Amino acid sequence: MEISGNAFIVTGGASGLGAATVRALAAKGGRAAIFDLADDTGASLAEELGDAAIYCHTDVADETSAQDAVAKTIAAFGAVHGVINCAGIGIPAKVVGKNGPMPLDKFTKTIQVNLVGTFNVTRLAAAKMAENTPNSEGERGVVINTASVAAYEGQVGQAAYSASKAGIVGMTLPMAREFADHGIRVVTIAPGLFETPMFDALPEKARESLEKQLPFPSRFGRPAEFALMVESILANPVLNGETIRLDSAMRMQAR
Repeated sequence: MEISGNAFIVTGGASGLGAATVRALAAKGGRAAIFDLADDTGASLAEELGDAAIYCHTDVADETSAQDAVAKTIAAFGAVHGVINCAGIGIPAKVVGKNGPMPLDKFTKTIQVNLVGTFNVTRLAAAKMAENTPNSEGERGVVINTASVAAYEGQVGQAAYSASKAGIVGMTLPMAREFADHGIRVVTIAPGLFETPMFDALPEKARESLEKQLPFPSRFGRPAEFALMVESILANPVLNGETIRLDSAMRMQAR
């Protein structure tokens, strides 16, 4: 899938991995719709990129909000050729902690944003992509979802987060098989530790401890490196139905 001249939705596009992806798409001649709830940073990024981006205030887990954002994208760009789902939250909590069972709303909110939100935007965008004229490879669109290495090696306190990300991994192949009839590929990226707002507040000692778990390179990933993987997936027409770990060979410990 060519980036230049095509339009993409990026959820969570106002910061972190999503913002790096938006900038990378714009730099390659693409256009991006930034779906996020961070109005100030989202609007600022769209203004920075001019005609290459728009900002859509979007609750990815809400049907009406996502429908409105997709409609705004179509109105601005005429079509959608890809969706990159980066929106996500992490609410650490033990299933049974010092104060008793985890509040159920912490679990359900994580599932709603990370898993249901990914599914919601994907289904709406895929319906529009199926209407596109196929390119020379027969492609009409590409879906790129964001899971996590926690889908495989969740730590203590990550039951909700790991479940939400494992769900994203689990729906990758069924979606790829279904969307094959429409010429739409589905690929998931499972990042390890990246320089994102989720990790910005960590104490230095905690960061050093985590970095020691990274064989090579022994540092947090950079958002631009995530965006580079997005570019590679878009460019390779035979990459489909797979989850790719992007983690410096890291395998998370129990704690």
